[in-house]
Amino acid sequence: MSDDEVAEPATGVLDAFSPGVTRQVVERVGPVLRRWFRAETHGMDVFPATGGALVVSNHSGGMLTPDVLLFGSAFYRRFGFDDRPLITLAHYGVVMGPLGELMPKVGVIEASRENAHAALRSGAVVLVFPGGDYDSYRPTMADSTIDFDGRTGYVRTAIAAGVPIVPAVSIGGQESQLFLTRGNRLAKLLGLSKARMEILPVTFGFPFGFSVLIPPNLPLPTKIVTRVLEPIDVHARFGPDPDVAEVDVYVRSMMQNALDELSRKRRFPLLG
Repeated sequence: MSDDEVAEPATGVLDAFSPGVTRQVVERVGPVLRRWFRAETHGMDVFPATGGALVVSNHSGGMLTPDVLLFGSAFYRRFGFDDRPLITLAHYGVVMGPLGELMPKVGVIEASRENAHAALRSGAVVLVFPGGDYDSYRPTMADSTIDFDGRTGYVRTAIAAGVPIVPAVSIGGQESQLFLTRGNRLAKLLGLSKARMEILPVTFGFPFGFSVLIPPNLPLPTKIVTRVLEPIDVHARFGPDPDVAEVDVYVRSMMQNALDELSRKRRFPLLG
């Protein structure tokens, strides 16, 4: 499917979602992560109170990224578990991995425009990380950089579903270990693109020291701060026929400004 085509919504993408299982995971794991990362989430008061919305965020922390559960905990604390689910779009390897049976029950589904469109049309809130692994493995020195690697499909998804875009930014995740390089060239040299792997990241952390993707080091207790920004009504701001590139630039500039502000307030690595 080309970027210009709008797919028909997939059916049944929310059939496996379980508010009860989601509550158990959030209430058991959420407090642990919030304490470990001394997590703060600001701006949930501006979040749309009802209906579908597309949350667009930067992605941090490598393989053991904590931002999904941290945002999810804040979302469900505000809106509860029964009104509308939070659906997270993930790489197919996540939903097919060891926790593959659990993921759909807690709202984690394979990333595709069809799945996103169907979830949004049902009134769910969809969380997407356009930068994916490319973003979550950005070098630690680029912690405060919004970089989606040129991906703009999220804009088309929001336009097609007729929902607002809610930008969100977080800082601190790239300090959970030292992210040295994405390893783009090495991945290309080894032909990993055949397995849908465009990067082969090199990190340094605890307890394994240097790691080339695996084994995954444990995340240090860095302070993670998340900020939710004002929703963007795409049609109201950009007209009946929005230019995708223009919308993308606007969203990323909003996010970059907010992330720069969070970075200026951050005093020390790890400590926040």
